[in-house]
Amino acid sequence: MWQQGATLELEITDVSNSGEGVGRYQDRVVFVPNTVTGDLVRVRLEYLKDEYARAIVLEILNRSQHRTRARCIVADKCGGCQWQHINDQYQGQLKEDQLKQALKRIGQLDIQDFLFSPILKSTESLGYRNRVTYPLGKSSTGAVQAGYYQPKSHHLVNLNQCPVQDVHFNPLLAEIKQDIQQQNWSIYDEKTHLGLLRHLSLRIGRRTGEVLLTLVSSDGNIPNLQEQAQQWLTRYPNLIGVNLNLNKNKGNSIFGTKTYSVAGRPYVREIFADLELHLGSDTFFQINTEMAELVLQIIIQELQLKGTETLLDAYCGVGTFTLPIARLVNLAIGIEIQEASLERAYYNANLNKIENVTFYQGKVEEVLPNLEVKPDLIILDPPRKGCAGEVIEQLCELKVPRLVYISCQPPTLARDLKILTQSGNYKIRRIQSADFFPQTTHVESIVFLEG
Repeated sequence: MWQQGATLELEITDVSNSGEGVGRYQDRVVFVPNTVTGDLVRVRLEYLKDEYARAIVLEILNRSQHRTRARCIVADKCGGCQWQHINDQYQGQLKEDQLKQALKRIGQLDIQDFLFSPILKSTESLGYRNRVTYPLGKSSTGAVQAGYYQPKSHHLVNLNQCPVQDVHFNPLLAEIKQDIQQQNWSIYDEKTHLGLLRHLSLRIGRRTGEVLLTLVSSDGNIPNLQEQAQQWLTRYPNLIGVNLNLNKNKGNSIFGTKTYSVAGRPYVREIFADLELHLGSDTFFQINTEMAELVLQIIIQELQLKGTETLLDAYCGVGTFTLPIARLVNLAIGIEIQEASLERAYYNANLNKIENVTFYQGKVEEVLPNLEVKPDLIILDPPRKGCAGEVIEQLCELKVPRLVYISCQPPTLARDLKILTQSGNYKIRRIQSADFFPQTTHVESIVFLEG
């Protein structure tokens, strides 16, 4: 029976960190996408190794109590979501377990030693994404497509709407593909590196309703783009701007370094923590606006700031956390490597008349040792790969009174916490998990440490 194409009956007993159901057959592990703990399924083995296999579901023989109806007809094919078939409550439990297991296994931490707060659930489990970026492609008949890739492939699943994205994007997605088709603009082929349009990106200010459309192209010479952009602005009242981003690289990076305004305004306005923020096409801002604001409130409540502190916000982006907290401290410093985000951070500080903030461009590990002041509080919000090793070493030497580590990747968080705590210079006070990305496997974590 242990051969490719064989069919098996499996009970799903767990869910992996990548989101696949886990069953066992003759002491071998079988990973099955689109299943959940408690499912009894008939599967076909697709990929085999000596100790494990991957399989696809042929039939659900007995439905788990944790299973629910997916809101999207291509949820089992599209790589955008992994868990639409799992109810919201169990998604939260899985994410908490994922974080705890990483802390124990990688961080070698005993979670009994500190407060582990229940996961903070998203205010909206659907329609929460304030930004989407779809790769473009063509069907076998030549029709323009936009969507997400199937898991572990570059096969594009064409979408006309998506239940996870902000509902205001849905009319644009289907109609803009038709306009691209009518304009006869060529679509970039990642194999031959020929063609123009690579991605379609949409961003919305959740509190203002303003939408920004960005086309990512390998070349700036797109015929009739100006005219078409004006038509879009006329057709969609909430659309306030059309941008063009140039990406001539052959790699899989989405955005290039240059973005140009084609028509309208090159940014959207967002109201966040009573501040007005201007967000461009390719500047980082949390995907879930409402959850980011809830997390900010938790951070402020936990810190109990007195107004005399010096704050350092490493990986500060457009100042999402730097600027609101700057109003509560004596001095705020932000570090950001991306030039476009740093420009927005400066602009947003001036826009909101926040004068006690300074920003530095560069890598955190290069800027941090050269700061003229020692911060009382450091906020870390690094990318998925976590903090560079040099940053963790520098933090151990600095031994600041308080650290707040915000992470979207439990394994790298656990790795960094292990070093920080084993140095003897920091102790974890509290960990708060947060469901920033419902219907996906991703979990956000906020860790409060004391020096």
